[in-house]
Amino acid sequence: MKAQFLRFAERLRESYWFLPSVMAFAAVLLAGGMIMLDSYEGSAWMDGFTWLYASRPDGARQVLSSIGGSMITVAGTVFSVTIAAVVYASGQYGPRLLSNFMSDRGNQVTLGTFIATFLYCLLVLRTIRSPEESGGVGFVPNMALLVGVLLALCSIAVLIFFIHHVPSKIHINSVIEDVGDRLLHEIDHRFPTFIGSPRPHRDDHSENARVPATFSAQASAEDAGRRMLINAKATGYVQIVDDGTLMESARAANLVLRLQYQPGDFIHKGRTLVEAWPPERCDEEVGRSIVNAFTVGSRRSALQDLRFLIDELVEIAARALSPGVNDPFTAVTCIDWLSAALSDLAPRKLPSHLRVDEDGALRVIAHPVTFEGLLDRSFGALAQYAAADMVAALRYLRGLGEVALDCDDPARLAALDDYAFKLEELAIEALGGFNLVRVRERADELRRALREPDYKRRLRDSTAWLGGTS
Repeated sequence: MKAQFLRFAERLRESYWFLPSVMAFAAVLLAGGMIMLDSYEGSAWMDGFTWLYASRPDGARQVLSSIGGSMITVAGTVFSVTIAAVVYASGQYGPRLLSNFMSDRGNQVTLGTFIATFLYCLLVLRTIRSPEESGGVGFVPNMALLVGVLLALCSIAVLIFFIHHVPSKIHINSVIEDVGDRLLHEIDHRFPTFIGSPRPHRDDHSENARVPATFSAQASAEDAGRRMLINAKATGYVQIVDDGTLMESARAANLVLRLQYQPGDFIHKGRTLVEAWPPERCDEEVGRSIVNAFTVGSRRSALQDLRFLIDELVEIAARALSPGVNDPFTAVTCIDWLSAALSDLAPRKLPSHLRVDEDGALRVIAHPVTFEGLLDRSFGALAQYAAADMVAALRYLRGLGEVALDCDDPARLAALDDYAFKLEELAIEALGGFNLVRVRERADELRRALREPDYKRRLRDSTAWLGGTS
């Protein structure tokens, strides 16, 4: 249930109808409240102010008609501009970034403001009566009219904001910053998202000994047959995994679950989603609760999938480095944000993929999330594109050095060294002359520094590549 709720909330956040609908409903309540206040209090007190006098029926109608008509016209224009901006961004930066623009609060509030103001004026307008129309007793909700004028002024301010907001929002640096900021936020507050509680002391040998024989890599055919296969009920991308429901189900039935998919993976209906052991303890009700812990949709979501945010930055950089675009400085910006994210991740100790409950019993075997895997997802995917451009290649090497400054693990440093070597190999095939010489010099300098015990000092002192500009 929690997974479905999170998915529904994400859909509302990325919709253009929810927030404007809420604002329109609020306008209906505001109109009703102001009309009731005018009915009980009247507006005679306004005549005491020279700058705030009570309007007559014809004048009130004209004011509200003008405001309402202009608001709905501007709302149509705002919607057209928004759709044009979304189409432009989708074509320029990639269709996966469409959800980023759909969830933009500025566009939603702007559209909702004009619709709410129009609806408010329409509802107040229908209550105005002249004496001739109502048997000698007229009614003009002057306080409601005053609120309508104030809403019109707010709408003008929102329009000015919208004119500035749209071009600044579709600026490529703003697009990259939004994705990069969210990636850093997810790493800082939610990474890694694991099921259960990590063990306080990690020992690979003792941890692997806890894995049931049926899930062991050396499992016999007989052992491997003692698994309950829980199949997926839908086809699409895994968007959310409700870790609480999985742990509760596994603990209640005294099961060990091995997940076959993680958020961001594509699954087929009928494909094994989770394997459970021992099979005799996993009845139909438990299997149903486990399946319901997974939310499947038509597209990937960044709610629990860090790889999706990394892929967005890689996609922008790859498009920028394509021959048809040839914009290496956009790729440089993406590399900078990727290096910032991996620098934030480099000093973290990632918990084991073997997840235990509060009593220390193994309950879930999840997919291992490693620094090397995310490095391959980012710098590994970009290597073939960056190697063909000197500017991008130099910043690529600088990015690896920036990550190394926050890295103390020898295995992770070896991975960074390996990607510097791979980039150099690719550059030899794609570049030539002076461009190739510069890239090879920087790659060699970075690799020599990484192999020294005091590599951090050497990287900081090496102004030839770290402090210089590409």
